[in-house]
Amino acid sequence: MTACDPDPVLDYQRLFFAAPSPCLVLNAHLVIVAVNEAYLAATTTDRNALLGRPIFEAFPDNPDDPTADGVHNLRRSLETVLATGEADTMALQRYDIPVDRNDAGQHFVERYWSPVNVPVFGADGRLTHIIHRVEDVTEFVQLHGVERNQQRATAELQMRAERMEADLFIRARELQEVNQQLREAYANLASADQALQEQQQAKDRFIATLSHELRNPLAAVLAATELLALDADDHPALAVLQRQVNALVRMTDDLLDASRALTGRLKVVRRPLDLRTTVDAAVKDIRPEYARTDRTLRLSVPAEPVFVEGDGIRLAQMLGNLLSNACKYTHPGGTVRVELAGAAGQAVLTVRDDGIGFEPAAADKLFEVFARAVPSGMTDAGGLGLGLAIVRSIVELHGGTVSADSEGPATGAEFRVELPLTHVLDACPAQLLSASQVPTALRTLIIEDNLDLAATYRTLLQRRGHDVTVVHTGADGLAAAHQQHFDLILCDLGLPDITGYEVARRLRADLASQPVWLVAHSGYSRNADRQQSLAAGFDAHLTKPMSISDLEHLLNEPGRSAHSARLRSPDDC
Repeated sequence: MTACDPDPVLDYQRLFFAAPSPCLVLNAHLVIVAVNEAYLAATTTDRNALLGRPIFEAFPDNPDDPTADGVHNLRRSLETVLATGEADTMALQRYDIPVDRNDAGQHFVERYWSPVNVPVFGADGRLTHIIHRVEDVTEFVQLHGVERNQQRATAELQMRAERMEADLFIRARELQEVNQQLREAYANLASADQALQEQQQAKDRFIATLSHELRNPLAAVLAATELLALDADDHPALAVLQRQVNALVRMTDDLLDASRALTGRLKVVRRPLDLRTTVDAAVKDIRPEYARTDRTLRLSVPAEPVFVEGDGIRLAQMLGNLLSNACKYTHPGGTVRVELAGAAGQAVLTVRDDGIGFEPAAADKLFEVFARAVPSGMTDAGGLGLGLAIVRSIVELHGGTVSADSEGPATGAEFRVELPLTHVLDACPAQLLSASQVPTALRTLIIEDNLDLAATYRTLLQRRGHDVTVVHTGADGLAAAHQQHFDLILCDLGLPDITGYEVARRLRADLASQPVWLVAHSGYSRNADRQQSLAAGFDAHLTKPMSISDLEHLLNEPGRSAHSARLRSPDDC
């Protein structure tokens, strides 16, 4: 056939088979009557396996997909064509196809199609066939799905980023608020700390003032009592005065020492000492009280020295508190035993009584402030409840321990103190001084603005054979010291014109070549007051109320300043 030849009769069957679009033809009963090559390739099927079979038998739904609706949708479209005689274009449709058809079964692969169902009419106008044409859009759908998934993932990432950004913003705001709260809390804490410091300072000033105001009249009363003892030692009222003054002094000391102990400001000045001497002195001081109240006090100390690094005054106070406590809680006729021993590197001091005892569970609480362990039905022996708390503070400041033990009410009690022993070389001969070695006639200057106290001290010292001059102001004291030489100057700190500190500084500057024993005498008893006294030039600081025996004990101490060389022998070490 040439280009000029007329068109031959078209072979429509061959055209149908060669059409690039997948097609199959159904009769009016939806049975497959023809299928082209493109459809066979798209569905991987064989023509003989399809021809003569209902379409839904040849292409059933995927039984593994419970959501499969391909058969339903295709049936509805074909029935629409049959009913209306019009073509029906279906929406993009998932319709899985079976593959590997054999006796063992078949499995389905995922496919997406774009179907069109077109009616074919006979010469009489009746619908005889339906052309079912499809386009395989699986790759497009999958690519679109990937893109959609990517978009979804991108959207999710964006949302997550936005949420994270929002969370970061919220957290940043929260962090700012927390930081602001911390700054405010810190400011409040600093303010509270400042307020506490101010309150502590105010309390310290109050305690110092209270100490001064209480101790000044107590000092005068104590000195007057000592003077009365020289003239009327058998008067019954004298013993009452002595006991009550001593009680007031002890309560004043306990209040002040307890305040220092609670704030960690109780101080000790430690040096080697023979604990036997301290124990013996403390027992001797309290024996009259035991005798007056019909209690027996027994003491046992070793023959060998028991050396510790200690503050003799504080250790005597510690034992005095234990002995006072034992006396209060032991019935008349009872016995208190004090034993001192040294063993295993420890000095062991025990105070044992046969008094009221206490519940064993209460042992630790006894050393708390204001604590008592009085059995029910028994009358409290009185006191402030501070003595044992002070005992514990003093012992701990010496690196020791204190414990209490009792088997129960009415079984007595035992208090045990352990202090580290120390090795001491041969004692300095100056340690062997006794009261008898105090010079019998010291030229003494008393600078004291309390007229009653000054007059009483003058009389007491004169009774002991000393030459005494009394003045009432700092200026008069300086003038007197320049007019004649004094061995001992006892100076109050709170003078009406200049302070005792200033008096000491001027005396040390003006009388540097003259040995004089310069002693501060004041109601101020804080460690800072003592340090200030020493810095001003005083050799010692005595706290009111002071007995004359306290002064004489001080004069006998071996460690006096070089300013007091006249009171020491040339051979002192």
